[in-house]
Order: sequence, then C-alpha cells, then structure tokens
Amino acid sequence: MSKVLVATSKPFDSEAIDLMRIEVVRHGHDLVLLENYSSEAELLAAVSDADALIVRSDLVTPTVIEAATQLKIVVRAGAGYDNIDLSAASAHGIVVENTPGQNSNAVAELAIAMMLFQARGKFNGGTGTELKGKTLGIHGLGNVGQCIAAIANGFGMRVHSFDYRKRPRYCEKHGAAAVDCVETLYSTVQYVSLSIPLNDTTRQSIGYDLLSRLPENGVLVNTARKEIINEADLLKIFAEKPFFQYISDIAPDCKDELLQKYPERVFFTPKKMGAQTQEANINAGVAAAKQIAAFFATGDTTFQVN
Repeated sequence: MSKVLVATSKPFDSEAIDLMRIEVVRHGHDLVLLENYSSEAELLAAVSDADALIVRSDLVTPTVIEAATQLKIVVRAGAGYDNIDLSAASAHGIVVENTPGQNSNAVAELAIAMMLFQARGKFNGGTGTELKGKTLGIHGLGNVGQCIAAIANGFGMRVHSFDYRKRPRYCEKHGAAAVDCVETLYSTVQYVSLSIPLNDTTRQSIGYDLLSRLPENGVLVNTARKEIINEADLLKIFAEKPFFQYISDIAPDCKDELLQKYPERVFFTPKKMGAQTQEANINAGVAAAKQIAAFFATGDTTFQVN
C-alpha cells in the first residue's frame, strides 16, 4: 500500500477530499492529510514516508524533496507548477505532474468578474461602463484563456488573442481574432487579460514596452502570477497614464505604494482566489488522485512537466 500525502496549507473542499479518498483507496493506496500546516518542519515530517504527494500552492523545495526519501511522484492540483523545484525532483527521479484545465473556468470567471467590478466603478453607486463592445486582448490562449474568450464573447466583447505558436485557426476556433505579435495585441485593445505561465521567459516580461502601448484608459487584468509583471515599469505607467488601471488576483510587492498613490485605479483580491471554487477544488483534486493511481498502476506520466 502506497502512502498518498495531501499537503495543503490552504485545504481542499471537504467534498473534494472525500472523492479523492475514494479514488485513492479503491486502487489500494492510503490517503493521508496534512492541512492548515504552518511550518516547513510539519511538511518535512509528513512527507518522510510518502510515496506520492498532492499539493496546491505549497512549496516543494529541495529540502522537502531531500526529506521525502520514498517519494516517486508529486502532483500539483492546478495548472501552474512554479512552486515545485523541478530540478531537485528530477535529480531524485521524482515525476512532477500538474492537472491542466481543471481550474480554468473558475479562474476565467474571476477574471471577467474583476473586469465587471472595475467597469462599474467598484460598485460605488456611480455611473460605470459596460463590457459589451469593448476590446479584450487575451495574452496566452491556453485553457484559462479559452474560457475567458468564451465568456467575453457572451458579453459581446471584441476578443483578440496572441498565441505563442501563431495558430490563427486555433484562435478563431476559440472565439478570438488572432494578432501576429504581442506588441500588436497591446496596441489594439482596452483590456488585457494575462493567462501566461511563470517561467524564465515570462518572468517580468510585462513591462514598459507593452504597457505603454495600451490606450490611456487601458486595464490590465492579472489572474496568472505577480512575477510576470515588471513592477518598476508598472509604477512608471501609473505615473504616465492617469486613467490606466490594474486589477489582479495576486497583489504585487508594490501593493502598498499603489494603494496609497492610486487607490481608485487598482484592485487586489485579499488572497489568490482564482481556483477557489468548490467545483475547481473537486476537479483538480480528483484529477490529481486519478493521475497518481494511474502512475502506480501502469506508469502513466501523461501530465509530467519535468
């Protein structure tokens, strides 16, 4: 019997855990929970005899991997996996997987909700604007971007997208007009929704060159990662564009300065909540459990990322 550890400082919904347990146990494994932990020491102790590990945004550092002497697979219940040290995992022969697409609709709905919140003046009772007829640029048309495009089309927005693989038919299939380069995207739209992963290429890639191309009333929507933003350039844009707005599911390091200087032009959720729906909890958690069961049963590594 293999020990499958679910280590989450931000726990799964109880229904998700029940379904994950059913999936793991019926394949002959044991599901163990470490929830609401507050120190790495607790994680190190729990993972020491684990054969498989399921995490959300929890950090799987080289120290954690060193302590997990029996670990064979880690699954990030979600799309992004920058919280896992891939090099350390690979060096120890540990497979790392994610669960792409399982949280996508939840994140997309939040992105649209934040656009509505912004357009209606943060629900302050004054006169706002509508999303219908506005132009939206989706930077990265992956699973989340596709869901955003579908919802935005339902609102009557004019949707454009930059696809890194430059597949115009792919963009059109998902309801977005393709643009040939990312600079054109920012020059064409009022809203930009960021749906790109964090990696060496995208880190601080959203900087002055791109943001300066937005119109004066441009709105940047971030449900991805804070690290993709060049914050020094972001502050520069705020100073130069008096109507520019930034709404994000991830508060930047310069949050206090932005709130102090431009309180009406920014909004940040209290904590990252893009995937915080019951449905997304269940989808990602059960997918992670199924992937681990398949890995132990047949060696399946379909969703391996390292």
